[in-house]
Amino acid sequence: MGAESPGLPALLRALDLRAYAPSTSAPAFSGRTLDEHRLALADLRGQVVLVNFWASWCLECRPELPVLERLHQRFGARGLTVVGVNAREAPDAVRRYAVELGLSFPLLLDQPGTISAAYGVIGLPTTFLVGRDGRAVALAVGPRDWGSAAALALLQALIDEPAPRRSTP
Repeated sequence: MGAESPGLPALLRALDLRAYAPSTSAPAFSGRTLDEHRLALADLRGQVVLVNFWASWCLECRPELPVLERLHQRFGARGLTVVGVNAREAPDAVRRYAVELGLSFPLLLDQPGTISAAYGVIGLPTTFLVGRDGRAVALAVGPRDWGSAAALALLQALIDEPAPRRSTP
């Protein structure tokens, strides 16, 4: 388990994020992306993962998604994976919306709502941050300014944490 950065609590407060206890593991998920690839949280171990639950009908989701795309572009090569989990919409609707907004990060289809239920999502947008070691770091219900200096500092602090050691057989 990675050590929590000393400035992390202040960065979480600056964005009004709810922190999890350091030993809390993020709920596992697995699903199909819009482009038909299988994606599981376990496959992303070693990455900081920003999981954003959204829908095309969610007015507060719309301005957040292009900002998440910019984070994906800026931090993807440095260890951040942005995953959008679409809440219960048909693939064609999701595809049209993703093209319209220019989204290139992985979009998971959650038509039955099982991933949303595992994460206890009750409103959109909802965003979870997962550390490199798989721990649940924080939760945001409602929109946040993910492009703010505080958000960028938070993501950089999480990226700067040591990656977990891979077990060798």
